[in-house]
Amino acid sequence: MRRQNSVQMHQTLRTQPEPRSAYPAFRPIGTRWGDNDIYGHVNNVIYYTWFDTAVNGLLIERRALDIHAGSVIGLVVETRCNYFTPLSFPEPVTAGIRVAHVGVSSVRYEVALFGADETLPCAARGHFIHVYVDRATRRPAASLPPELLSVLELLK
Repeated sequence: MRRQNSVQMHQTLRTQPEPRSAYPAFRPIGTRWGDNDIYGHVNNVIYYTWFDTAVNGLLIERRALDIHAGSVIGLVVETRCNYFTPLSFPEPVTAGIRVAHVGVSSVRYEVALFGADETLPCAARGHFIHVYVDRATRRPAASLPPELLSVLELLK
């Protein structure tokens, strides 16, 4: 049996772009002139802000998260993004959102970013993990609030 070299192994394990149908919820994201970098496409760091904005916007909109007075807040402890095709201003972007795992005090959100052409798979996809902590003590919550759990169920 031949051993795979590192390039072959990377290609085997490489994350693939997914279609919109793999995500149960969507949020539009407006690109801005300042999102583009010197190379004419959206800078990689912007993708991470889009992930955070899409998920938190959805949770706030669905009343699952109260960022001003809620007993818990979500802190990002891990994040990752794979890039497939570039996005650039003024292209409209849509974030697809799903929940991959719900723990006692943590949630793994998966987000895909889609460009204007609705027939194409995602331009990028990634994840981040929120650990929900007590607002005052910053210690992990004993459990996730029921209003958050009910929304998370819809995103699986």
